[in-house]
Amino acid sequence: MTVCWLNGSFVAEQDAHVSIFDRGLLFGDGVYEVAAVLNGRLLDADRHLVRLARSLAAIGIPNTQPAAAWLGAMQQLATDNGIDEGLVYLQVTRGVAERDFPFPAQVTPTMFAFARPKRLRADPNAAGVRLLAVPDMRWTRCDIKSTSMLAQVLAKQAARAGGAFEAMMHEDGLVTEGGSSNLWIVNDGVVQTRPLSSDILAGITRDVVLELAHAIGVPVRERAFTVEQAQAADECFMSSATSFILPVTTIDTHTVGAGAPGPIAQRLREAYIERAERLTR
Repeated sequence: MTVCWLNGSFVAEQDAHVSIFDRGLLFGDGVYEVAAVLNGRLLDADRHLVRLARSLAAIGIPNTQPAAAWLGAMQQLATDNGIDEGLVYLQVTRGVAERDFPFPAQVTPTMFAFARPKRLRADPNAAGVRLLAVPDMRWTRCDIKSTSMLAQVLAKQAARAGGAFEAMMHEDGLVTEGGSSNLWIVNDGVVQTRPLSSDILAGITRDVVLELAHAIGVPVRERAFTVEQAQAADECFMSSATSFILPVTTIDTHTVGAGAPGPIAQRLREAYIERAERLTR
């Protein structure tokens, strides 16, 4: 029996129900996080919970759980569902209220989490993926990890329809990020990624990549780049909690570099997995 966590209780997924008047359903009024599980243990969930708290505060939803409670529920989900390698998703909506755009005066947040197995270490996409460049149609607070993700849905659907693994979103000539990832390029041994702002999500895996690059002596420059610069780069890769680090070998119809995973992307992926193994043993 697969179980989820709903408002403080563990219940069978088929028995979990949320009101049709939940603002997450009516407005996408909520935020979420997703943490990887390796060797049956959560990876960097503490960092994800810091970002969860930041997202909740940004849209005025009270964070009713201490970090230890969130961590306990997420880890219990992985354990009870036998997830040795996979993901735990957690989301919080503003709660149930009559349909009206402004915040209701008194409402209890809806809290929900579930777990799924996923191959992370032996991901077949580590051989290289294709990106499809699409316009970034999102709102101006992309730093909030909101459940309102219609623009990303459309971007990732366009990528899938075009035979690509991920979307490369761009605005005003510059790459912002992937549909659900941060994007990087490499030229002459220097890694480059867009600096943090409200235009992109502050990826937890992005933070770890910066730390790993510093540790192994790879220089990093936080500067925006264009789609054309990405297509012409020596290497390109994407990072996310759900895929770790994946090399990009094609953007649209353009082959990136030699058309195979580049050496720096491979080094960073190996270093990321080594760190993940160390933290979850």
